[in-house]
Parts: sequence; structure tokens; C-alpha cells
Amino acid sequence: MSTPRPFTDVRATGLRDRAAVADVLALLDARTAPLPPEDVAILSVAGRVLAAAVVSPVDVPGFARAAMDGFAVRAGDAAGPLAVVGEAFPARPFAGVIGAGEAVRIATGAPIPAGADAVLVAEAAGVGPDGRVRAREAVAAGRHVVRVGEDVAKGREVLAAGRRLRPQDVGQLAAVGVGTVRAVRRPRVAVLVTGNELLPPGSAPDGYRIVDSNSPMLAALVARDGGESLPPRYLPDDYAAVRDAIRDAEADVVLVSGGSSVGAEDHAPRAVAEVGELAVHGVAVKPGSPLGVGFLSKSGGEGVKGRRGDKDTPALSPLHPLTPSPPLFLLPGNPVACLCGYDLFAGRVVRRLGGRAWELPYRRAAVPLAAAVASTAGRVDYVRVKLVGGAAVPVGGGAASLSTAVTADGFVLVAADREGYAAGEVVEVWLYDG
Repeated sequence: MSTPRPFTDVRATGLRDRAAVADVLALLDARTAPLPPEDVAILSVAGRVLAAAVVSPVDVPGFARAAMDGFAVRAGDAAGPLAVVGEAFPARPFAGVIGAGEAVRIATGAPIPAGADAVLVAEAAGVGPDGRVRAREAVAAGRHVVRVGEDVAKGREVLAAGRRLRPQDVGQLAAVGVGTVRAVRRPRVAVLVTGNELLPPGSAPDGYRIVDSNSPMLAALVARDGGESLPPRYLPDDYAAVRDAIRDAEADVVLVSGGSSVGAEDHAPRAVAEVGELAVHGVAVKPGSPLGVGFLSKSGGEGVKGRRGDKDTPALSPLHPLTPSPPLFLLPGNPVACLCGYDLFAGRVVRRLGGRAWELPYRRAAVPLAAAVASTAGRVDYVRVKLVGGAAVPVGGGAASLSTAVTADGFVLVAADREGYAAGEVVEVWLYDG
């Protein structure tokens, strides 16, 4: 395990060194893994990730049944005339055996009577004055009959481990008689909001105080990524208060909004360094360069070894048995920088812990730029764009202007090895809606 870097208070000097985005992602990739599984009832499992494959314990259907309304017949003598000797309905089968020259009126889903091997659909059946049935078309054996196990055979794997469950998957679990599955535990995410000037959501701006927009945005992002966002905590610009809240956070991921830059009241970096490990402070990204990444120390037992079997990885606490320590993200207070930092870094970890994909959860489109975009080599730029007439129009505005992300249809990431993109150049746009 690498030795934690010594803490440097940058409030007096500013951020001089900024970690490359690729290096931060590599760090997070190496130190995070899916959380352990838990039993989840199927009525609550939609959107969760299966930790173990599901094998059907039964055949579906478990009996041959009618696929259409009509008459159960013996295909060989379906031409008729056939005497109707009874009825079959779902859960109310015909009790006898169909003989030669006989038919049973049957409803969709009803068990096929003994002796029958086909269904003459109602639309192709003629019933004479004598009550006998005559077919208007040929009927082959097996026609309109759902065989035993035709949908799902007993012993078949119906859902693989690692699958994120969709609504139809939940229905399939119910169909095979499974009421509980093993799913990756949802990560609990703590949101700590710093700043004397902030009012809680639902308030109106008052004088020099503004309403916190980051915590509801982060809660929505966490929900999108399969996490459980805990109620936000509001902290004053006080070192002890920030330190104690970070230290006492009982969560799988901690998001700190604000207090991460170089101002006199930016206490979060030093607090993280005191109670855990401040692995990164300052990232070569715009907006959001004051972003930080840390790992909290949690005591309480021997735990288990690290995710990749590294002999140098320390034992883990029972609360967080698959990560060396809960990851923490220092997200800038400016809302666009907060959104950028979550999307590029924290969101990946929330998804990873919950068993979801590491990649950004946005659809992509190749679109030409309507205007040039300038950048600085060595830095990744998060550029909001609006799609107009088949082209991507850069949306101007600073990191404090959340309306620019609302107006935008998506964003472009200017690669660290580029100094921008020229007008007309085809770029990859990550679409917010998709």
C-alpha cells in the first residue's frame, strides 16, 4: 500500500499541482469494488444488480395449456363433426378424457384435457344446430398448445449474475416462483454541505444567503446511479464541525459539497487529511479543479483482505468489507463544477459499489461543433453544448451558472492531449437525456 502523501495546506499558496484525470480514475478503479450481496424481495429488486445467477426451480408452464380460446380436440379427427362434452377454464380443468369425435370448449390458459393435442380456435370453428363443432381449417397436432417448459425449462439459468434487473426481469422471477434474490447491496451515500451562506432546498434566497442546489442535484444523481442518498447535513464554515461530520459519516461514499478550494474557510481538505487519507487535492479538470479524493479510516474488526488479493492491502472493517476505506469526494461548491466532479469521478464509484457499470451513464452522439472550443493541454474540459440544427453549440457561462447545464443537451470532454477543438470538427457529445 502506498504511503499517504503529506498534507499541504494550500489556502495560503493555491493549488499548484493538479492530478491528471486518468490518474484519479486509475486510483479509484484500484481501490473500489462492488459491495457484498444481500437478500432482496422481488418487489423491491428492480434496478438492483444480481450477485448470483437465478436458475428456474420449475417448468413454466408446468402443464400444457391453451394459447387461444376455442375447442380442445384430437387433431386427427378435428374436421368433425365433434360433440362438445365439457368445458375447461384456467384453474378449472376438464376432468375427463377426450375421446374420438369429441371436443371440449376451452379458454386461453386452461389446461389441455387428457386425450387432446390441439386447439381449434373459435374463429375457425362452426357450431351447427345440433351443437356439434366443425372445423373450417385444418388443425395440426400441437396447434395453439403451449407445451410444458416452453417458456422456461426447469434448471435453466434465467438471469445471470451481474445483470441489472429490469421490470420484465422482475416479472420473470415471479413467474418461476422466486420471491427473494441475492443482489449487490445499494451503496449508502452521505452528503455533507458546507457554507454559512446556504439555505436548505425549499427556502427562498434571503439577503446575502443563497439556496443550496447541490444536495438535491446530488441526491438525484445518486438515485440515478443506484445508490441510497442519506439526508443531507448542513455544516457551518467551522473546522471542528466539518472534521467531526466527516469522521462520523456512516456511509459507503461521502460527498462533501463546498469547502474544498483555497479560501480561508475551506476546511474540508485538512479535515480529511486528519481523519483519513487525502489522496488527491486538485485535479486537472475545468470546471472543478479544487476537487479532492480521500479515503476514510474506519475501525471495528479484522474484516477481510483487499479486493484483488494484494498482500499489502490492509484488513477491512465489517461495515465496508470490500474497500480499504470508504471513498470521499470533495466536490466544489459551484454547482456546474459539482455536477462535473460527480459525473466524472464520484458517480463511477457509486455505480461500481452497487455492481453497475463504471462508464458514464449517458448515450453518446457524434456531432460537429458549431464553434471552436479552446482548452489547455494537460487538462480535461467539461464543455456544455446545445444541439441546434445537427451541430453542437457551446453554451457559455461559468461554474456557478447551473442554468447553463439546464439549457445544454449534453457535454463534450476535451481530451487532455488537445488544446481545443476546431469549428466543424466532429466530437463525441454525452447526452444528458438518454
